[in-house]
Amino acid sequence: MLILAIDTALDACAAGVLDTEGGRLIAQESLPMKRGHAEALMPLIARVIEASGSAFAALDRIAVTTGPGSFTGLRVGLSAARGIALAAAKPVVGVTTLTAYAAPIVNKGGEHPVISAIDARHGHVYLQVVAGTGSSLVWPRLASIEEALDAARFGPPHLVGNAAQILGQRWPADAPPLRIDAQPAPDIAWVGWLGAAVDPETAPARPYYLRAPDAKPPKDMLQNASQPHVS
Repeated sequence: MLILAIDTALDACAAGVLDTEGGRLIAQESLPMKRGHAEALMPLIARVIEASGSAFAALDRIAVTTGPGSFTGLRVGLSAARGIALAAAKPVVGVTTLTAYAAPIVNKGGEHPVISAIDARHGHVYLQVVAGTGSSLVWPRLASIEEALDAARFGPPHLVGNAAQILGQRWPADAPPLRIDAQPAPDIAWVGWLGAAVDPETAPARPYYLRAPDAKPPKDMLQNASQPHVS
């Protein structure tokens, strides 16, 4: 299965083509950025497709991060993914950023909990806590820093996400030791692997908001997705 993975949810503009049968990314590119995803994404995707030696028509599925994250960034990635899927007549699936952060750690196995944390600003984080097996301990939610630190009760954790350092700096001195893996954005390979594993019927490519956006986009913004040329 060939998966085109797209991520613009946080501080990167990234895409990759995953070959699940070969077990590897055959092409990828990631540009660190806080703004400008709309201008950068489609040229980046075109370069990745060309580097993969494939074509949009050869894809089996498109996977895209759905949030939580930047409201503007999310709309860019979702619009592109849905436009490509429509033009290429391929299914498109959504993957949450919190799950994408946790996936590579859970995949390694282990007994320690994994805390995915994304900066929500104003003293809050988007939070998810899973056991080393991947079972849920705290469902995705918007939490204050103080509430997030209560996850110390689950034992020595692995903190991951762009807010991992924020929590690590305030981790209780008497709490179990922790490992910090601060990443500006999820690994695009794992967006692809998760996209290959989910059911298109139960993993829609639509925004996964844990709080209302500060500014509402026009109703037709997601519907008017750009449609690239499909070869």
